[in-house]
Amino acid sequence: MATFPVINLEKLNGEERASTMAQINDACENWGFFEVLNHGIPHDFLDTVERFTKEHYKKCMEQRFKELVASKALEGLQAEVTDMDWESTFYLHHLPESNIADIPDLTDEYRKVMKEFALKLEKLAEELLDLLCENVGLEKGYLKKAFYGAKGPTFGTKVSNYPPCPTPDKIKGLRAHTDAGGIILLFQDPKVGGLQILKDGEWIDVPPMRHSIVVNLGDQLEVITNGKYKSVEHRVIAQTEGTRMSIASFYNPGSDAVIYPAPALLEKEEADKKQMYPKFVFEDYMKLYVGMKFQAKEPRFEAMKAMEPTVPVATA
Repeated sequence: MATFPVINLEKLNGEERASTMAQINDACENWGFFEVLNHGIPHDFLDTVERFTKEHYKKCMEQRFKELVASKALEGLQAEVTDMDWESTFYLHHLPESNIADIPDLTDEYRKVMKEFALKLEKLAEELLDLLCENVGLEKGYLKKAFYGAKGPTFGTKVSNYPPCPTPDKIKGLRAHTDAGGIILLFQDPKVGGLQILKDGEWIDVPPMRHSIVVNLGDQLEVITNGKYKSVEHRVIAQTEGTRMSIASFYNPGSDAVIYPAPALLEKEEADKKQMYPKFVFEDYMKLYVGMKFQAKEPRFEAMKAMEPTVPVATA
């Protein structure tokens, strides 16, 4: 079985740049996921994020989750549950506007740390997008620009905890799906696993690794690269022991950004591969995605194709 790709970004600065870029390209083409080390975010800072997040869950979220489990009668499940997930979450918005000040129960220190974390992740996301541009032959900054709406990109974080589950065979931590957006950066628990990706018909574990960031590609990068890179189905398996922390940050297009395959890539394609993907406004895609998240992505693309005549023509 192929090994999940783990890439040392430090090697981009030396003689191994070409081979490291090839590793990134292979991961994007064949996995849709990869794990990065030496990404520029200090280890002690990541330790602080982890500590505050776990403290917040214990103090503010754990009891609420237990009450939810009791109210939904999820304790002794006999039949499989397919309409909800075994997770405790809250959401932070960073761009175009932050809501961190409005989230109840966060300490001032935690707010400050998460604001700083968002800035570091935003920078890393944009650096990674430029590496993808270089690999597919797009000019530097193309993907960042493609994501820009009137107010820039949309950027937010889903902070999740997956508590121990007595019946992991009856309920998923998070049901299988692809991500709708652009590029996703995940800081996950260094010990408790559960994240899996679907590759060649098999579910493969994404290994927990201290101080790493897991990167995955969303549906919009599949569209812009005209299918050269693909978003990949993934899920979280609930565990019987240990609470898994997951901090996933989504660097997405602005709501009014018009998404379509990059013309420079279409020029290189053979006739039968010319524009395989639709052109649409990102917000329209998201409206569709909300109701179809846990279904295959292909019908979403087909539905957007049907709406295509209404999409405004982008002016370069």
